[in-house]
Amino acid sequence: MTPESSTAHIDPTVFETYLAKTRWFGGKGRPFAVSDVRRIGEVPGRLEDGPYVVIILVEVTYDDVAQDAVDKVELYQVPLALYRNPESRLDHAFLGWWEDPDLGWVHAYDALHDREAMACWLRSFGAAGEEPLTSAEGLTFHRLAGHDLDQTAHSTLFTGEQSNSSVAFGDDSLMKVFRKVTPGVNPDILVHEVLTRAGSEHIAALYGWLDAQDPQTGSVLQLAMLTQFLRTATDGWDLAMASVRDLLSEADLHAHEVGGDFAGEATRLGEALRDVHEGLRASFQTEQRSRAAARELADTMAGRLDAALAVVPELATYADALRAKYAKVAELSGVDVQQIHGDLHLGQTLRTSLGWKFVDFEGEPAKPLAERVLPDSPWRDVAGMLRSFDYAPRVVERTHSEQDEEGRDQRAYRADEWANRNINHFLTAYAGGGLSSDERTLLDAYTADKAVYETVYETRNRPGWVDIPLEAVARIGAS
Repeated sequence: MTPESSTAHIDPTVFETYLAKTRWFGGKGRPFAVSDVRRIGEVPGRLEDGPYVVIILVEVTYDDVAQDAVDKVELYQVPLALYRNPESRLDHAFLGWWEDPDLGWVHAYDALHDREAMACWLRSFGAAGEEPLTSAEGLTFHRLAGHDLDQTAHSTLFTGEQSNSSVAFGDDSLMKVFRKVTPGVNPDILVHEVLTRAGSEHIAALYGWLDAQDPQTGSVLQLAMLTQFLRTATDGWDLAMASVRDLLSEADLHAHEVGGDFAGEATRLGEALRDVHEGLRASFQTEQRSRAAARELADTMAGRLDAALAVVPELATYADALRAKYAKVAELSGVDVQQIHGDLHLGQTLRTSLGWKFVDFEGEPAKPLAERVLPDSPWRDVAGMLRSFDYAPRVVERTHSEQDEEGRDQRAYRADEWANRNINHFLTAYAGGGLSSDERTLLDAYTADKAVYETVYETRNRPGWVDIPLEAVARIGAS
């Protein structure tokens, strides 16, 4: 296919229909239209009789916000596998068929569902070395030294993800394809590259990444990353939930007496996060911000509370107590900030035979990229973990109570016991002891801010669960 190939022959409604069916499209339920379809390039590595693999950027415009709203327009990546003949094995990933100016009539499928198409990506990464591999249209495959890719491995698409798509290549490597694309450097790639070069033991090593230039703006577009595949890893959230279930199944034992006690893992998680934060401090610029920055942080948290009150009126009971916690931040002499994870919770951790690993350094998905790459206090990450340690037992407790009303108060007591035990072990390990007054002030404020965010999320997505963060807000306000 030629670099001059356009997308004028493709009916945009093909993508509107397909996006609405996917798990990873962030605009489900909103009125939208596909306002532009841009071809980024063809993935090299095609074999004779294999598909043509073309990366398409789909511009989506929403009708439910003002013209100048930051979320008015979004870009989504849809790699296509183009076949001249229909492939019935890919019917579930079919987008449409049209007459291509170079190929004639083609049948188009979402390429991530096609092993033949994924093999093109793997061969392209394999061909990159000390010098990146750049296609005629500017797709650039980068590789880090130190790992020989298994280019014969078959691909397997993960089906449970919400915002991106991941493909495993055998037991060797894992490729994450960013579905929602924002021009600029993706912090997930940036952080993984820095920590991989530094030899961090607490991430999946980065093997390579794919980027290109936006044909309209000239900005870099980071499209995918290839990492070590942690095949035997177990999700931290799942492990925590199993530990809580063990506790609640024992009628008369305390958390430290149950075989599934999580406190040791919580300690190791705290130590691992401390190591990652230290590695990020050594590799990225850190700042000691002034008293004015502390006041600005407090005002930002208070502003988020004001916005949340419009969505969750029940917060009004606790608003004064929350504002008092934010006001203490305004009294600090300054705030130290650095590169952090930005969206940390137990679901962003993996337990392997070699210890804990952290994943998904993209930051909070709802924030614009320009905000996600900014330095922040490491206590935001710590607060995210504390809220996750508090959430896990409440979810299990809720499930038990729905099935059996008897013993509800006892289960609530034991859920509190599990949460407090693991929070204390994690926090002591992370801090290396007790917290200073300023550290406690920041942690309390970030924890409150996170709980307020959770009330909004649950109200909009799982209203039956909103009492979980509301009860946390009540405890935080009373502390």
